Amino acid sequence: MVGMEDYNKIRKIGRGAMGVCWLVKRKADGQQVVAKEISVVGLSDKEQLEAMREVEVLRKLQHPNVITLHSAFIDKLPTTGNALYIIMEHADAGDLAAVVKRGRRMTEAKILNIFGQMCVGLAHVHSLNVLHRDLKTANILLLNNGVVKLGDFGIARVMTGESDMAQTMIGTPYYLSPEICEDQPYNRKSDVWSLGCVLYEISTLNRPFEGASLPALVLKIVRGSYAPLPATFSRGFKSLVSALLSRSPDDRPEAADIVSMPLIA
Repeated sequence: MVGMEDYNKIRKIGRGAMGVCWLVKRKADGQQVVAKEISVVGLSDKEQLEAMREVEVLRKLQHPNVITLHSAFIDKLPTTGNALYIIMEHADAGDLAAVVKRGRRMTEAKILNIFGQMCVGLAHVHSLNVLHRDLKTANILLLNNGVVKLGDFGIARVMTGESDMAQTMIGTPYYLSPEICEDQPYNRKSDVWSLGCVLYEISTLNRPFEGASLPALVLKIVRGSYAPLPATFSRGFKSLVSALLSRSPDDRPEAADIVSMPLIA
């Protein structure tokens, strides 16, 4: 039976609303991986089982542009109670949020290379009828060899049973689609909207939708009002961003269609 005794903790690398991420070393082979620790205190056995089932689905998403999920197990927390531990690949070059924070503009070609890999990964995920549900710059992970990977799928939602809107109230929901703001069901096109938000952000180093309060932010998202892209970007690039951030889900392309666009292909 696999457990945390098979790993040595190196350091804490992140803390989210649902738990802690550790960089750990696997004792068997010395490989560095990430252990996501999510408390299951207060969850019934059935809810824990559902969470494990969701993780199993994600474990089957084997693709070069999707972070590899090695294993998952329930184990005791160092303090009291149990936690769900998700062991996944370590992205050794950080994430897109850090790139944006550094404040250096990238060329259109570089941006499209990153974005194209994101779309290939998402098209694969969607082909298996799985939704990412939490696409944002912090969840687009980078390797030193230039490979881009989708990471940190919305597993946390299984752990709470809360709606997408309620879950994102923990942090400000910059990447929420208009349909989610209007309490409509989440679908593949909601992921595509989030892709558009990420593309805009890595292009301008600003999020497309900001607000002084949650209601103000939601109003901007629902209206679809964002500052135009700088004139330095090509017409095709601007059209792509506009399509991704279409207010109506029906007007947004599928991830698989984006991959075959001349601008990306």
